[in-house]
Amino acid sequence: MTLRPTPLMVSTLALTLVSAALLSLSGCSRGDAQAAAAAGGPPPAPPVSVAAVVSRAVVEQQDFSGRIEAVESAEIRARVSGTIDSVHFKPGTLVKKGDVLFIIDPRSYQAEVARLEAAVASSKARAELGRTELERSKRLMADNAIAQRDFDERAASARQLDAGAQADAAALAVAKLNLEYTTVRAPFAGRIGKAEVTVGNLVNSNVVLTSLVSIDPVYVSFDGDESTFLSIGGAAREGGKGVKVRAGLTNETGFPHEGRLDFIDNRVDPASGTVRMRAVLENKNGALIPGLFARVQVGADTGAPAALLINDTAIGTDQNRKFVYVINAENKAEYRVVQLGPLVDGLRVARAGLKPGERIVVNGLQRVRPGSPVAPEVVAMTADGAASAPARQ
Repeated sequence: MTLRPTPLMVSTLALTLVSAALLSLSGCSRGDAQAAAAAGGPPPAPPVSVAAVVSRAVVEQQDFSGRIEAVESAEIRARVSGTIDSVHFKPGTLVKKGDVLFIIDPRSYQAEVARLEAAVASSKARAELGRTELERSKRLMADNAIAQRDFDERAASARQLDAGAQADAAALAVAKLNLEYTTVRAPFAGRIGKAEVTVGNLVNSNVVLTSLVSIDPVYVSFDGDESTFLSIGGAAREGGKGVKVRAGLTNETGFPHEGRLDFIDNRVDPASGTVRMRAVLENKNGALIPGLFARVQVGADTGAPAALLINDTAIGTDQNRKFVYVINAENKAEYRVVQLGPLVDGLRVARAGLKPGERIVVNGLQRVRPGSPVAPEVVAMTADGAASAPARQ
């Protein structure tokens, strides 16, 4: 009896043949890999980019946040009571020292000055008469023509009249001063604020009329850290000589405003570990407005020491340590712990752990292991990204 193959039997046979073929190929592949591992050598060295450590004199700078402050600032108040007669400025404009700002009704003070001028004239006349009587009494006393008691009374009267004349003169000086105070003037040159009172208002010394701030120069105040304070401490004791301070506003690139250190506080705040500092900046164009936020950069101006500079792309982190890979003469990587400083012109200061001219890995750090050989490609140690150019794969 002959059995005819069914479709199910045909499908089963086909699957069996395919499985056998795959197992055969897999066996061949494992055999080839084992043969290659037995016959081959070590894997090729990974390609990396290396650059030489740069050594040059640099000025280490520290960046802080600060505020612009006016050198001179005043709330203008009335020094006498009265009604505002006129306002003589436009809000927000520049004024000069001595410019008239407000006029307070002067009529009552003018009348007081006139009254006291008359009183002074009268008291001077009485004092002159008293001195004349005293001189006459001296001559009579020499001839024993009057009693000693009468002479003493005339002498005391002359002194009283002189004192009265001096008191009236002092009162007149005060009245003239009050009359002068009815004209409110700018105490210094600067930018005036808005008028807080208008014509017709009654004012006194408790009322703020307006505000005035100086424009050029200005202060920039900031809180420096302890390390910066210690690094410039000697210069601070000499009035800030040799310390460069630069500032920039939020809409400016870099630090275009240069100045000099003007003040360092006499104590470090134990709560924050900072010390208050202040610098003086020129402000010819008036762009530095008091109250503006400023970025401040502080550093020594002269005597810059030589420092080792590396690119940040060469730095790795191992828990709380920073390290780089140094490539020796055999093109093998050496693990080196480094101590880092601030950024200077885009390169990081390496305070310890490296020597000038040593080659370090600046790209391909993840492919390097301590003691393993590498295929180095030398690039320049620059801050514009050339140092971290991709290594050839």
